[in-house]
Amino acid sequence: MNIAGNRRALRVSALALAMGVVVVAGCKRDGETAAPAAPVETAAEPAAPTVAADAPVELRDVIETSPQAVVGISYPPDIARYPGLAKALAGYADSARAELQQAVDGLGNDKPTMPYELSLSFEKVLETPQLVVVTADGSRYTGGAHGEPLVARFVWLPEQQQMLTADKLVADAKGWKAISDYVADQLRERVATRLSGDELEPAQMQESLRNASRMIADGTGPSADNFSQFQPLTGADGHIAAIRFVFPPYQVGPYSDGTQTVDVPAAVLVPHVAQDVAGLFARG
Repeated sequence: MNIAGNRRALRVSALALAMGVVVVAGCKRDGETAAPAAPVETAAEPAAPTVAADAPVELRDVIETSPQAVVGISYPPDIARYPGLAKALAGYADSARAELQQAVDGLGNDKPTMPYELSLSFEKVLETPQLVVVTADGSRYTGGAHGEPLVARFVWLPEQQQMLTADKLVADAKGWKAISDYVADQLRERVATRLSGDELEPAQMQESLRNASRMIADGTGPSADNFSQFQPLTGADGHIAAIRFVFPPYQVGPYSDGTQTVDVPAAVLVPHVAQDVAGLFARG
């Protein structure tokens, strides 16, 4: 296990000991519309101060317990050196906490049978002069049979001081069609291999394949939205050798299949990536 893996294991163990169980959530608050300012003939009032994009962001691990809820959040220790990325992580965690709090508020004075829970672990899995990649994995529990998984990936471009998102990664619809076809083929082959070992009757096998293929087709349609969670995998030269696309439970399979991933090699991606990020990729 590498250093990052050891660090993550220690943090997760500490959270488990402190809380017993950990689980996660995410939500967004509705924006508020400001009332229009009254017209004036003199110079406009100065705007309210805003936080600069490169202002330092302090991220601290969280362990909180109450009769109604348990919260555990952990961050990479040195991520503050990338303020824009740190701000994005903080925003994601704040949304997760707000979602949990909304559920807790709905309880009123009642106490749940099991405490509502939020567990979220951010891990830095790649750091080069061109790329910093952070994974976010966790779950939220607000009642029911099991928690709801929360899966996110953050790809930061230090030189451009911006996030690499799916809509900036691939240039056009033709590119997403090529990626969609590749990913769907990999997922279907994976399902067929698994089902072949289940000793199903031919009719059962065909029905299971049809159902799986339907979910895969729905979850891998050729659009940026379906491929929004991804992380680059680099070769020895630091260039991107593949992109690992990440699919949370329910997107391309049932909950029991868990989070699924497909690695798409640079050879498939390079003809379709946007020009301003093409230099990040390895070329055969």
